[in-house]
Amino acid sequence: MSVTLLQQGGDLLLVWKQRRFHLDGHVLIAAVGLLLLGLIMVSSASLHLGEKLANDAFYYPKRQLAHALLGCVMAIGVAWVPLQVWEQKGQTLFLIGLLFLVLVLVPGLGREVNGSSRWLVLGGVRIQVSEMIKLISVLFMAGYMERRMLTVRNSVWGMVRPLGLLGVACVLLLAEPDFGAAVVIMSVALGMMFLGGARLWQFALLLSMVGIAGVILIYTSPYRLVRVMSFLDPWADPLNTGFQLTQALIAFGRGEWFGVGLGASVQKLFYLPEAHTDFLFSVIGEELGLAGDMLVIGLFSYLLWRAFAIGRAAEIAGLRFAAFLAYGLGLWFGIQSFINMGVNMGILPTKGLTLPLMSYGGGSIIVMCMAVAILLRVHHEVAESRGVNVKGKTVWQRA
Repeated sequence: MSVTLLQQGGDLLLVWKQRRFHLDGHVLIAAVGLLLLGLIMVSSASLHLGEKLANDAFYYPKRQLAHALLGCVMAIGVAWVPLQVWEQKGQTLFLIGLLFLVLVLVPGLGREVNGSSRWLVLGGVRIQVSEMIKLISVLFMAGYMERRMLTVRNSVWGMVRPLGLLGVACVLLLAEPDFGAAVVIMSVALGMMFLGGARLWQFALLLSMVGIAGVILIYTSPYRLVRVMSFLDPWADPLNTGFQLTQALIAFGRGEWFGVGLGASVQKLFYLPEAHTDFLFSVIGEELGLAGDMLVIGLFSYLLWRAFAIGRAAEIAGLRFAAFLAYGLGLWFGIQSFINMGVNMGILPTKGLTLPLMSYGGGSIIVMCMAVAILLRVHHEVAESRGVNVKGKTVWQRA
């Protein structure tokens, strides 16, 4: 058994067991770079925490490495699944996702952590449903846009219908509660419909309705209102409601241009809550400075650009489901990373969202690796539809 890598015009051809796969080296560089940098920074941000909670300084790094390896294995399997399978099973997966969102609220099945019930325990295996439903929602919306694109472009009902279905998922997410995941799902869905050609006035109307719903949810929930008020003026109560944000801002301030050095962060030492998860970007800013943060932003921007480039190539090739899938994945990467960074920098209210491919968390890492694999699959099928030649020979045939 041998694995061969060939190169043509900057593209990588992976040959294994007479099966050939067209790799996008740009996506791989960005994704692997984020994954490795995340592993390093999670290790730096969690050594003291592991020592305190488990008498093992490498408690979190070892688990993060295991999550990353499992995510890579899952990604390899997902990459070989034809997009036609995802298109056919999208609606079924969405119904399964809704079922899981209901089950996670059932006492005994759902596992509560930090006041939120986001994990489902089945057969001793813990599943983070909120991460899984994000990927399923992108698959569902890509299939809907493929089937109903003309309706979306010409009718308000064409936009309201999928948003209503996704709204059911969001209501269940809010019951956990997971406001951040609901925001990401609705934002990605609206973005996909906009890219699909929805009329501007329809898009603006629905965006306004979603915005109004968000404001109502904030004002009717005391803890969300407190978060917004502390975001507007964190220094008004820096030792209580504004504690997270003030500590994050202190971390950025200490980092200056090039940081205090890897492992030398002070804020991670029980000052900055969730330093290895939601506020990892602040630790990067403190230890690696503005240069480190710009590197992270650059890698995410590069990944977003490649996702949109792959989506555009799929659209030109007439693969509409593949195109919307690539656009949706790109929007997901971009929106979630922007929200996480915005929360860390104090330009958005606090939400419990991880930094994709970087923050500690098995569910997030595994699902994001699978999402990258699907994006690579889109690139492969676009190349296959065109026919890629190596030394004058066609190495793929249309299935």
